[in-house]
Amino acid sequence: MTVLVLLGVLVLAVGGCVCVVWAERGGPRWARVVAAVTLAAGELLRRSAKNRRRSRTTGGGGGD
Repeated sequence: MTVLVLLGVLVLAVGGCVCVVWAERGGPRWARVVAAVTLAAGELLRRSAKNRRRSRTTGGGGGD
């Protein structure tokens, strides 16, 4: 079951990347929408990782 979920995520990621390239070349409107969603999701993940790293280096105040 886990393999199927990971395979689905991989297919969505590859499809999103294809839409980004296609939209850059003037693809249809739906490809531009998918590309925008893909780029926004990537930016959110990047910011989340940056915030996690920052909270880890400042100590976080957890006392663990």
